[in-house]
Amino acid sequence: MNPIEPTRRTPHRTARFAFALTAAGALLTVSACSSGTTASQADTKALAEVSIALDWTPNTNHTGIYVAQQLGWFKNAGIDLKILPYGSTSPETLIANHKADFGISYQEGITAARSAGQDITSVYAVTQKTNVTIAVSADRDDITSPKDLDGKTYAGFGAAYEKPLLQSVIKNAGGKGKFTSVALNTAAYTALYAGKADFAMPMPTWEGLEAKLTGKPLKDFQLTDYGFPQIYSTLIASSDQYLKANGPTAKKFLAIVERGYAYAVKNPSKAADLLIKANKSVLTNTKLVHESEQMLADSYYRTTDGSLGTQSAERWQAFADFEYKSKLLSDANGKKLTSAPDTSSWFTNDYLPESS
Repeated sequence: MNPIEPTRRTPHRTARFAFALTAAGALLTVSACSSGTTASQADTKALAEVSIALDWTPNTNHTGIYVAQQLGWFKNAGIDLKILPYGSTSPETLIANHKADFGISYQEGITAARSAGQDITSVYAVTQKTNVTIAVSADRDDITSPKDLDGKTYAGFGAAYEKPLLQSVIKNAGGKGKFTSVALNTAAYTALYAGKADFAMPMPTWEGLEAKLTGKPLKDFQLTDYGFPQIYSTLIASSDQYLKANGPTAKKFLAIVERGYAYAVKNPSKAADLLIKANKSVLTNTKLVHESEQMLADSYYRTTDGSLGTQSAERWQAFADFEYKSKLLSDANGKKLTSAPDTSSWFTNDYLPESS
């Protein structure tokens, strides 16, 4: 989710976007690990083993999964859940090569992977609101709109989509879309307050809150306020191969996942405590975790009609059209697509509970 800091990893999509653009030729061996109570060998014989690969170190985007695990809901539903820790192989690659049943992903990653013909399909939208903003330090009175970013310096990670995205937003705000870029090797708010850059694209539900808690608040500009399509910043994906062979198990798994996120919506503080309990060595800033969980529960997990997990064809197509027009999509041979892809099969709501 957020940029890589010197002493730890925090969740940020842009930090690993380029990493997930294409599948690695050879996969590293991943050993499964599971937080929380582990069923005995006698118990697990009757359980269906399901694996899910994390996209980063455990964080509040993963809350529903850890809530359900900590409360024993997966085991009670007949599932032995194995959580694969984030490593040098992306979840998209693990899924597409059938080394993980499910994985935490994001719309940019799946769009690139599907364009290249990889076997990956989005099955659950964890966040419904775009969870990335353009941000400047709160004391920048000279920047009141993205149009004021013309001629300024952007701190990013060099992902291919960053420049066309920012150009689109700046132009839609009335600017020319001209800026310089530098590599971000620290937290965005640190770089902005140190004067190393003028703007960045952090996640408001994590680094934005962290900036505020450290006394370096940020001023945000929502991408969708300036004509950029709404995107799914955090998704759960699987492969068509797995879904076709294990449909009932996939439905059961996602029903429990949805139950976990529904719990987080209604009980954000308790959900945060369960997430922390499962990951004590990682989530040491408990105030940040609680504030992040509250923000996600209030504004990100649910659609405008209150449902969880669902995805829309319009949103998938709009983002793919942007990526295609920006010449960011390539086929399996690395050649740029010559026509906009049809994204209707890139996601499915068919494995969600009927109430979703």
